[in-house]
Amino acid sequence: MIRHRLTDEQWQQVRPFIPVSTARTGRPARDPREMLDGILWVLVTGAAWRDLPEAFGPWETVYYYFALWQRTGVFERIVQALAVKLDEDGRLDWSAWCVDGTSIRASRAAGGASQKVSLRTSRSLSITPWATAAAGSAPKCIW
Repeated sequence: MIRHRLTDEQWQQVRPFIPVSTARTGRPARDPREMLDGILWVLVTGAAWRDLPEAFGPWETVYYYFALWQRTGVFERIVQALAVKLDEDGRLDWSAWCVDGTSIRASRAAGGASQKVSLRTSRSLSITPWATAAAGSAPKCIW
């Protein structure tokens, strides 16, 4: 499991971006390095949060820190700072950047649904009462 943990050098680079808990009441805050290691373990392995090994602490706590840091922009600041450092060192190849297309919504037809194309015009028909009359079919409901 050591391969999924940050090295001391890596931790020193991201440490300034991790917020420090200033709470004076309640339970003491968990070690942020341990929480970050747990978050990275889940992201690298692709496992479910509930499958997080106990060595990282309770999965609910690790997920809480993940959601908090995501919401407050901690990860965004870390990535930006690391990109700047890599660029300054000449180790960032800007031509290798690509866009992830997993969030692009496909049309219903791409999933196998009916395309509703007119045989006469080879165009998609509008879903309006007059489109049904133009297509030669009777209206399905009466207003």
